[in-house]
Amino acid sequence: MDFQEMAVIEEQPTSEGPIRKESGKRGRKPGRKSGDKVDMRAKLERSRQSARECRARKKLRYQYLEELVADREKAVFALRKEFERYVSWGKEIDEGRIPDGIQEVLEEFGILKQEQ
Repeated sequence: MDFQEMAVIEEQPTSEGPIRKESGKRGRKPGRKSGDKVDMRAKLERSRQSARECRARKKLRYQYLEELVADREKAVFALRKEFERYVSWGKEIDEGRIPDGIQEVLEEFGILKQEQ
């Protein structure tokens, strides 16, 4: 077999250092001076408007949550009151007495059972 001699060619860069692109997405862009102030003012106004809307949404959300908590607290108080009434009725029944108001509740449950 015949081997051919290989030549090594060394490439030398034409400029030293990293290669930089002139049209990158970041940084300042040359030639944009007059329209920048108008664009910046419009951008700031949009940002302010967005912040106002965000604060309004946040306020509404907190109002809704406060109303929800108040409704749940009312329900909890009503259930506690009912529970305490049942506990007192149980104590009276244990003592051998018929509590006031139990007849109406029994009739109500009796009516519900007849309807079903």
